[in-house]
Amino acid sequence: MNRILKTTVIAAAVMGVAGVAQARDQVRIVGSSTVYPFASYVAEEFGATTEFPTPVIESTGSGGGLRLFCNGVGEGTPDITNASRRMKPSEFERCEENGVTDITEAFVGYDGIAFAQSSANEAMDVTREQIFLALAAKVPVDGELVDNPHTQWSDIDASLPDREIAVYGPPTTSGTRDAFEELVMEAASEDMDAYGDEGYTDIRADGAFIDAGENDNLIVQRLAENTDAFGIFGYSFLEENADTLIGSSIDGVEPTPEAIGSGEYPVSRSLFFYVKNQHADEVPAMYEYASMFMSEQMISDLGYLKGIGLIPAPQEMREQARQAVADHESLEMADLK
Repeated sequence: MNRILKTTVIAAAVMGVAGVAQARDQVRIVGSSTVYPFASYVAEEFGATTEFPTPVIESTGSGGGLRLFCNGVGEGTPDITNASRRMKPSEFERCEENGVTDITEAFVGYDGIAFAQSSANEAMDVTREQIFLALAAKVPVDGELVDNPHTQWSDIDASLPDREIAVYGPPTTSGTRDAFEELVMEAASEDMDAYGDEGYTDIRADGAFIDAGENDNLIVQRLAENTDAFGIFGYSFLEENADTLIGSSIDGVEPTPEAIGSGEYPVSRSLFFYVKNQHADEVPAMYEYASMFMSEQMISDLGYLKGIGLIPAPQEMREQARQAVADHESLEMADLK
């Protein structure tokens, strides 16, 4: 991973020195921190095996990347944005308003959201309801919603350890945060009478949940320093750091590639990148990079990206996604609803 990061930093430096002409020879990519390791691997391979320079990649989070992507067409806007969730209809509308009217969606594969801690601890198995009660801004107490009073995990359930609730997680610009709120917070609360018919996703802001920024590697580092804490991040980071971290089972299901790929693991999500087709003439490397990313060499069961944590989609789905990218298929609003 250090080699990948070094490569992208060097590429970014070259881009800054060489100016606009050189920049248009390079693909500019922003977006998800979860997709970043996969995109970086492809970028390094692309720079090493083609006539094009290594693409420049910035980890901005899914929401942040889509904002940059949808700012417009031309110089100063990204060619591709990575996302650990699907583009929202509101983001598609913003793209259209700013003249970004021809976008191809590339479905890459799957990832799970890990709820992990230092391997210095015994494994702690949790349910989505327990995580919700630890992190929700307001929780039901004696039939009323009150500010979350829980400070220890054992306050929620006597079977849980007598450890301070401290969870490092992604910011609101992150697709991982969006997916966590939907798949854990909303899913756990939608059947709780106290919250009505709709789920509740507000996360407490009293210090129990710590916004750790877009760099998931920083969360990994903090878990080594604070062994009482948990972290929320993509499964690939758990797999890369299996010597120092352990993941919790959620609702009785371990975070394994098989469970994530089948959907049995309850906190699984799809990964994407989006291509700005209007940049094709100015950035000839863009489609070549997208094609390499979608190749069987990268995203199949025997692909390189599986080795760093990507959960491949079934072959038929991969073929459909690859064809959509090859055909430069235009995303429509109806596809997102």
